[in-house]
Amino acid sequence: MSNLNIYTMKSLKILAIAIALFAMNVSTSTASPANPNAKLRAELMELIGKNCPFQLTKDQCTAEVLFMINEKSEIVVISVNSENENAEDYIKGKLNYHKISPNVSRAGEIYLLPLRIQKES
Repeated sequence: MSNLNIYTMKSLKILAIAIALFAMNVSTSTASPANPNAKLRAELMELIGKNCPFQLTKDQCTAEVLFMINEKSEIVVISVNSENENAEDYIKGKLNYHKISPNVSRAGEIYLLPLRIQKES
């Protein structure tokens, strides 16, 4: 075999290993967020409240809140996905950096909270 073929084979092996390592890293970092347990969900719902103070075009508004709990037991809202543009500011204002009870969740874990906000009666 010529030196060129050996060099090409080594390069291909290194490239294959690099791609495998990259794929393993991506698959572990895209784990799905956890659902909050009952205690954590109850605390969040108490902070948000039952009724919506902003104008709704329908009777209710749905949203998906992606958040985590930091080392200080504070809620850090990552994103709010909703068809209502006012929901993001309202939910972030109610939740962001509010302390929760210790031992309700693990610091650094990412949670997904689906919720429905109803029109004030």
